[in-house]
Amino acid sequence: MFGLIPKEEKFFAMFKDMAANIVTGGKLLKQMLDSYDDPLASQKKIKDVEHACDAVTHDIIQKLNKSFVTPFDREDIYALAAALDDIIDLIDASAQRFIMYNVEKPTPEAKELAFLILQGCLAIEKAVSHLGEKFEHIAEHCVEVNALENEADRVCREAVSRLFDEEKDPIQLIKWKEIYETLERATDKCEDAANILESVVVKNA
Repeated sequence: MFGLIPKEEKFFAMFKDMAANIVTGGKLLKQMLDSYDDPLASQKKIKDVEHACDAVTHDIIQKLNKSFVTPFDREDIYALAAALDDIIDLIDASAQRFIMYNVEKPTPEAKELAFLILQGCLAIEKAVSHLGEKFEHIAEHCVEVNALENEADRVCREAVSRLFDEEKDPIQLIKWKEIYETLERATDKCEDAANILESVVVKNA
């Protein structure tokens, strides 16, 4: 049995690496929108982080396929890896929208959504840090993620409503509606990851 211990710890280490990368991506997105000095350079940095997360996801799946014993359900390991990867994918997609649509300046609502994305990523990182330790500490961070997603949903809903009230250019309306909804979906993916982590807690209580 002793020989199986490093395998279990390796999964936790890889999830922590992934969570750290997601936080880096969230910080880069927030910095990109806060300064907006060189959005293309910021987007390229986010893309590099997204590639790094893809590599870790691949490593997790490879190890899952080769491991006889896993620290928790195989299905949950796979689902958590996929959910974490989805978060950075949506952060990258959000950054790409600003480049694709030649956005001159981000709106206050876009900046607020980027802030909420980063807070969600930080909460996910805290939750993941407790894997392999006391699972009960995971739940409080998952509750925080759910609250952040609700707030992001409100910000997005109000931003889109304002767009339809005030924006006269239909092209700008379409662009910004998609940007807001892509940003908000990143917080949805944080909530998906939190739901999987909560399921792990329940199963291992």
